[in-house]
Amino acid sequence: MGRFLAWIRLARPPFHVFGVLPLALGDMLAWRATGTFRWGVAAWSTLGIVLIMLGTYFAGEYWDAAEDTLSGGYGGSRYAGGSGVIQQGLLPRRAPLWGSVVAMVLAIGVGMVLWLGYRTGPWTMPFGLLGIFAGFFYSTRPLRWVSRGVGEIWVAFCYSWMPVAVGYYLQVGRLAPQVHWLALPIALTMFNVILLNEFPDYPADVAAGKRNLTARLGRDRATLVYALVAVAGWAGVALSYAEGAPQPGLWLHLPTLGLSLVVTLAVVRRRWQDRHALERMCLGNLMVNLGTTATYIAVFALWG
Repeated sequence: MGRFLAWIRLARPPFHVFGVLPLALGDMLAWRATGTFRWGVAAWSTLGIVLIMLGTYFAGEYWDAAEDTLSGGYGGSRYAGGSGVIQQGLLPRRAPLWGSVVAMVLAIGVGMVLWLGYRTGPWTMPFGLLGIFAGFFYSTRPLRWVSRGVGEIWVAFCYSWMPVAVGYYLQVGRLAPQVHWLALPIALTMFNVILLNEFPDYPADVAAGKRNLTARLGRDRATLVYALVAVAGWAGVALSYAEGAPQPGLWLHLPTLGLSLVVTLAVVRRRWQDRHALERMCLGNLMVNLGTTATYIAVFALWG
């Protein structure tokens, strides 16, 4: 039971919603645009994206062990710094790495089921392999996107455009321009999720030589980047409605936009210097991303 619970901690179930919800948005958009919705495709694609996320999280636990150990010494965070399973000796050191490989192989199998069994189109496997490539090498050497200053961009892409596009494509076999406009604000809010989540780990990352964007810029300049991306995200929401999202839905976005404004002001005022305040800001930041995606789903469910 102890090992089972350790694997559950490694899996980080609450964070799966950040990939599954944009996929559901793609499904919803396909249904409202074309009248097509296949439950089997939705179920298998959800399993596939969960497996890719598992592979990504497991690989990160193995390759980021040094930074996560240092982060625990600085106080840790609920939203960054790993699960602590390896540091506490609950699983062997290499267990997450093997778990990552198994999850990615299973994800390829799911892709084959969708492509050959459900005839979802020629881009099914390329989309899946791109997600695996981005996720597995986010922390894995030698590519290790997280230390090259592009990890935040990869995460923003893989938790926004990729699942929205995949959800739509697997249902109908093509893409619609609206996918891009809806994915844009989701991508920008996810970029800021990762950027702000790097703030609690900043001392540990610098000490361990982990060269993510915040470690490269320093928290003061990263604060400016956060503010600029937040403003771009607000503009992205407006643009999505100018490009075809049902106009009444813009009112539903106001609570999420208001929360984003509150978090952004806290970041600009450097409230992140207080670790407890930073934890609340990270939580608010996550809610902004989820709220953006969930609002789009509600908008298309209500107004088509």
